[in-house]
Amino acid sequence: MNLYDNVSLSCSKMVTNRYSTSFSLAVMLLDKKFRDPIYAIYGFVRLADEIVDTFYGYNQREMLTRFKNEAYTAIEEGISTNPILHSFQAVVRKYGIEKESIDAFLGSMEMDLNQQIYSPTEFQQYVFGSAEAVGLMCLKVFTEGNDDEYQRLKAPARKLGEAFQKVNFLRDLKDDYVARGRSYFPNVNFASFDNSTKRMLEADIEKDFQEAFLGIQQLPSGAKLGVYLAFRYYRILLQKIKDADASEILGKRYSVSSISKAVILSKGVIRERLGIL
Repeated sequence: MNLYDNVSLSCSKMVTNRYSTSFSLAVMLLDKKFRDPIYAIYGFVRLADEIVDTFYGYNQREMLTRFKNEAYTAIEEGISTNPILHSFQAVVRKYGIEKESIDAFLGSMEMDLNQQIYSPTEFQQYVFGSAEAVGLMCLKVFTEGNDDEYQRLKAPARKLGEAFQKVNFLRDLKDDYVARGRSYFPNVNFASFDNSTKRMLEADIEKDFQEAFLGIQQLPSGAKLGVYLAFRYYRILLQKIKDADASEILGKRYSVSSISKAVILSKGVIRERLGIL
């Protein structure tokens, strides 16, 4: 079993590294004891997201239902022949990841198959499941069974996930709205998207980031630098979007250069060593 456990974790790590260089870098800055569990969570999330965003031409609804059932069976039985699900179930069982978070995440994936336009209530439901719930899964790992610490950091962890997802929505308008017809932000008409509306959305995200940063400062030392790197990465993404005209972001997907990532990393390490994260 040790060999299969290790192979399964290697699969989750490979998925993380191949799909997201930025997230992979953030994971590498976590304490070693946190890395494999976070790889396992990312692998699970990535596969579900691929089903709804990439596997066109196949029965996505059936595939997602099968994936969901296999995930719950793996968690119940403590094993799966799917290596990504096998590594995920081990983390769920070890760290006591709540079923509510898993349900919420998979529910948001189902929403991507059903909806194009989101009401305010549906928007909050989607953001909680697709981002905040994932952050709570990671927080379960970082707090290592300390429920008092988990409850104390729960609200800022949700705010961080919310900020990340809202930045993703703006960054991915070309893919989501133009290519797929999805419009996540409620009461926003992207056919007539202007700078006033854009600034309103950006101000809301900035508020989320400010609340989230208070939680990052209180994270266990082994988790703080990696989460801070992801935080800074998304703040730079948001700044790029802020600097652009509303008409531009519908036709371009923004990213952070390798040089900028190296600068973020260097500054983060310095801040941590100085104790000013």
